[in-house]
Amino acid sequence: MGGVIVPIVSVEFEVFGKVQGVYFTKHCREYAEQLGVTGWVKNSKKGTILGMVQGFKPNVEALITWLSNKGSPGCQIEHCDLTNWQTLARPEYRGFSIRF
Repeated sequence: MGGVIVPIVSVEFEVFGKVQGVYFTKHCREYAEQLGVTGWVKNSKKGTILGMVQGFKPNVEALITWLSNKGSPGCQIEHCDLTNWQTLARPEYRGFSIRF
């Protein structure tokens, strides 16, 4: 079984810009579920979007690209900060949830 081992990674994110009131968390969860990544997303009190994503590195990177450049219809992303990159043995979350 000499396959390539794809690492499972975890990263926290914060998206800045006009990202609340545009169903950003709902669209983020839908895209995360399509990608098969786990974690959570929520609106912060200061008007940003906070979250954590875990999964295979290429899938996590696809969600990060979406968080940094695309987002939900009607949003205006200024930038996306990424913190706390880690490699995991397995994801800590089951599914991808919206927190309140």
